[in-house]
Amino acid sequence: MTHLLHRLSPWLLAATLLTGCGSAVINPVSGQAERSVMSEQDEVTQGAQAHQQVLQEYGVVRDARVQTYVNNLGQRLAKLSHRNQLQWHFTVLDSPEINAFALPGGYVYVTRGIMAYLQTEAELAGVIGHEIGHVTARHGAQRATRQQDAGLGVLAASVLGAVLESQGISGAGRLASDLSQTAAAGYVASYGRDQELQADSLGAEYLARSAFDPRNMINVIGALKAQERFAQDQARAAGRAAPSGNSWLASHPSNDQRLQQITQLAAQYNGHYTSDEGRARYQHITQGLAFGESADQGLTRGQNFYHSDLGIALTAPAGWHIQNEPSQLALVNAAGDAALMVQVAPPKAGSTHDEVIRNLLKPSQGRTERLSINGLNATRFVGSRASGQGQQAIEATLVTGPRQTVYVFTPAAKNAAALQQARAAMAQAQNSFRAMSAQDRSAAKPWTLQISSYPAGGFAQLAQHSPLPQAEAQLRLINGYYGGGEPRIGQPVKVVE
Repeated sequence: MTHLLHRLSPWLLAATLLTGCGSAVINPVSGQAERSVMSEQDEVTQGAQAHQQVLQEYGVVRDARVQTYVNNLGQRLAKLSHRNQLQWHFTVLDSPEINAFALPGGYVYVTRGIMAYLQTEAELAGVIGHEIGHVTARHGAQRATRQQDAGLGVLAASVLGAVLESQGISGAGRLASDLSQTAAAGYVASYGRDQELQADSLGAEYLARSAFDPRNMINVIGALKAQERFAQDQARAAGRAAPSGNSWLASHPSNDQRLQQITQLAAQYNGHYTSDEGRARYQHITQGLAFGESADQGLTRGQNFYHSDLGIALTAPAGWHIQNEPSQLALVNAAGDAALMVQVAPPKAGSTHDEVIRNLLKPSQGRTERLSINGLNATRFVGSRASGQGQQAIEATLVTGPRQTVYVFTPAAKNAAALQQARAAMAQAQNSFRAMSAQDRSAAKPWTLQISSYPAGGFAQLAQHSPLPQAEAQLRLINGYYGGGEPRIGQPVKVVE
């Protein structure tokens, strides 16, 4: 439960700052000389270091079939790229986020989340080709060079670029803030968006070189636009603001602009392409892949959250929704102006509640109250700590869960009025925190993608046996029919079980 941005911050700050003016290198794609602070060996070295951090944060899909399939596809594309001499690495991350990103030096990542919304091997090749394009065009090195004036290290710039790819502009902004280098976000954001269309162009080119029709790039963008449309529809139905965060499109140019360029690019290719887009192969590989949250990350089922590995469960109040993030769990009210944050206290903060309060909250004054929540020892703390603006009020409740893990519950709100209005619901949520019961464990079953024949009753019939909350819409979405249309009766389609 520690986010990549916060985990990397001290490590990034320790990176050597860029001090020189760089040297001229030839860009493998353009063939033109450009000033760069990163040699190819620098790209490989920094990418390898950042790679270990990415693996530590996200984890990898523990299915050798999936990893081998994606790596083989990636290697095939990379050998046809402008930098086939690099040692390339392709990894499927264990994340439900709809993302793909790359690090300098030949490190490319796709999430199982994005794989769930693609239909064919050719579409996956389009995503991977786009990310290969970032590496072949030296976009990471260009970002690092751009950071020279912002005072960031080469390694910092490398990871900042990866965060921009995987989390959108807001991710880069948060990381820049963590580094106390607010100028960096502007550099990376504006420069990164300018690079995306070139990566799209290279992705289309690498598809054509591998005998896949470049028009598959259009299908990819259409699938991801449909996913964003679904998220917006669900948010509107629930009275929430439309989400704007972690998807592969979040850091890219506008969907319309991108779709227009890809359509124009694809029309320029008139090669002879394979008629086999790899739909059957792709369905075979993705069968059994976890869908949504994994058991390792904790599972949201309706208003309940279960984490079998930690042995904990809690229930959100009616009308509230659960945001399961790498760094924390957030229970957010319908208005979106108040939330109860739940975090795991790091081991270095101590093993007792008093130690965690002292080392994590760092109060200058306050009082504690000993409690019991569903048989678990708890401590409520209310006090203040010194800040640059004087004394800052702080409050938190600490609960020792199974395996002596200390959890910290912190209220957050837009203003005092919103906090006061949400307090009763926050208390209800906090008091639901418990060690998992047998009933909880029975409910905490992860979902997986499976393949089924499309029935005469259509998606409505499939939805009757689906655990998904918006089953018919979500089944349409993962099969590429959210905008309408139907598969043939008997055609293999993806379902969630």
